[in-house]
Amino acid sequence: MAFDYQVVYYHRQLESGKVAVMASLDDGIKGRRKTAMAVLAHAATAELAKLLDRLDLPSCEDLREPENGLVMVRGRIGGDGAAFNLGEATVSRAAVRLSSGEIGFGYVLGRDKAKARMIALCDALIQTRDRSGMIETQVITPLREAMMAVRAQRAAEAAATRVDFYTMVRGEG
Repeated sequence: MAFDYQVVYYHRQLESGKVAVMASLDDGIKGRRKTAMAVLAHAATAELAKLLDRLDLPSCEDLREPENGLVMVRGRIGGDGAAFNLGEATVSRAAVRLSSGEIGFGYVLGRDKAKARMIALCDALIQTRDRSGMIETQVITPLREAMMAVRAQRAAEAAATRVDFYTMVRGEG
């Protein structure tokens, strides 16, 4: 289950700003998919549906009907200690195949089957040559910008409550 840890680790790196949010053209398909999944997993279902409804999407078939299940969440003490089972988390997953043959997978925390299917569809479309740019500009970029705006707003709110402490040196001899 190293994949689960990598996804959580990548998410933490993304949130802390240690990983670039925008995938470069040199990253290749794997890097673009990874970056897109990080953005799509945090998007609101209604917002994602609204953006996808505007597009002319190709036909696709469900390889795995959207379903809910449980995954074991593993933890490490201090980040590098021995792994232990922390508990279970509810996830929804789906898999779709486009008519051109690309297969997309979608996993999302919670019990949102529709969102898992939309993420799987976006994953498949990112792999196509003719539609990957459209998905990046019309779906991923608006969601990324909204996510970054929320992050900036939270940072500004936190900065407003910052307290600067200083120490006065007493003049004792």
